[in-house]
Amino acid sequence: MTDTAVETILSDLVFPECPRWHDGRLWFSDIHSGLVLRLDPATGDVEQVAEVPGNPAGLGFLPDGRLLVASVHERKLYRVEDDGSLAVHADLHAIASWHLNDMTVDARGRAYVGNYGDDSAPPAPPRPADLAMVEPDGSAHVVAEQMLFANGMAITPDGSTLVVAETRATPGRLSTFRIEADGSLVDRRVLVAFDDPAVLPDGIAMDAESGVWVASPFNDLVLRVDAAGVVTDRIAVPHPYAVALGGVDGRDLFVCTADTWVPDEALRLRGGAIRRVRVTVPAARPES
Repeated sequence: MTDTAVETILSDLVFPECPRWHDGRLWFSDIHSGLVLRLDPATGDVEQVAEVPGNPAGLGFLPDGRLLVASVHERKLYRVEDDGSLAVHADLHAIASWHLNDMTVDARGRAYVGNYGDDSAPPAPPRPADLAMVEPDGSAHVVAEQMLFANGMAITPDGSTLVVAETRATPGRLSTFRIEADGSLVDRRVLVAFDDPAVLPDGIAMDAESGVWVASPFNDLVLRVDAAGVVTDRIAVPHPYAVALGGVDGRDLFVCTADTWVPDEALRLRGGAIRRVRVTVPAARPES
């Protein structure tokens, strides 16, 4: 266990998730409140970026800086235009068998988007689901099948590899794919299958050494897995659901936490928070 100070920098949220560091701010979805928010960690100021139909989840940025947001219930990607208006970027009903979840967007503007598969919950087995890749023009393709609740996603610093947390695999695991020139995914393999059954990997973030920080909400840990699949760090954080690396030097690990993931309870409790931990290896792409 790494003895690291955990600082709370924002509280009174509902269910913060899918954080991204971009343009000197932490952007995140407060899913059950329906809002995308932007936090300036230096001042504590919070701005509302968008109110998203169907509740927001995964976030990412097109090369021109416009924000993409996955709508959980509508199974669509929305694009936030320069004037703040929302436009439908892609409709994923033909691919997503249930609610949309997290995503990542590469340097070319291609979005990789996961979905729940179905509405089951442990101990019931999940329905395997397809992983979508959305082109910059909004056209969508299946790029991986049989995903067991594809959750957090990140791309290695050289752009060659996609890492996906499969939350409901048994055991929970991080899977990797090689990214082809056209964005398709090949050479699927398991980077790490976690020994502890309490580790259900949720949101992830990549550092400059291709190490992956993993939020594990049900045993109150944030873990770092190196490029060889070895767990190198364990930090105790209460109920962490997602992580992002950023800050001035890329060494701030922002952790989204919440007392519960259940929508009604989360709205009642407003126990969501953004916490910050200092780490050694900086972000892979400080402005991603």
